[in-house]
Amino acid sequence: MYFQYDESATEYLKQKDKRLAEVIDKIGKIEREVDGDLFSSVIHHIVGQQISTKAQATIWQRIQDNLGAVNADVILSAGVDRLQSFGMTFKKAAYITDFAVKVKSGAFDLQGIWNKSDHEAIAELSKLKGIGVWTAEMILLFCMQRPDVLSYGDLAILRGMRMVYHHRKIDRKLFEKYRRRLSPYCSVASLYFWAVAGGAIPEMKDYAPKKNDRSK
Repeated sequence: MYFQYDESATEYLKQKDKRLAEVIDKIGKIEREVDGDLFSSVIHHIVGQQISTKAQATIWQRIQDNLGAVNADVILSAGVDRLQSFGMTFKKAAYITDFAVKVKSGAFDLQGIWNKSDHEAIAELSKLKGIGVWTAEMILLFCMQRPDVLSYGDLAILRGMRMVYHHRKIDRKLFEKYRRRLSPYCSVASLYFWAVAGGAIPEMKDYAPKKNDRSK
């Protein structure tokens, strides 16, 4: 399953932003995988924090191979030690178990969060151990498919924005200017910023000053 968007989103962005329009035309449709199951998505994101994408995929595959369905009952039956044996840290295994406890007890309303606003959903997710604002934003985008997510905490998005707009730095004020311009389709814009940051258009460069560049 991919993040769902149509031409109305890209046409809106192209009308609002000429530089992004050029990027959209060059790259075309982006297919980015999403996980519609909120419980497994939270666990997947906790597993992936501060490790490579490859390491995350390896651990996630071990979890699925050994546990099958990923739900609160299965996680609680496995316990911290077994979760840790799949290659994650003790702390992450404890965070995942704590999340399962909260879901099982009803302390975290897994269904109700779908009805909350972006701001409310981020606030609720951020209360979970091991989930910060950036991770919550990624869950909103790659699980809940919210259409208007642009994360200031995502280094690749900031890199993509520097490359598209030719800025040496994207501070909060400048970021908010672009966020307002690209809303209500910030999530689609994020997909393109990530693609640019990853080298989708080889001739585009990052305008951030090099470490040995002392010019102001």
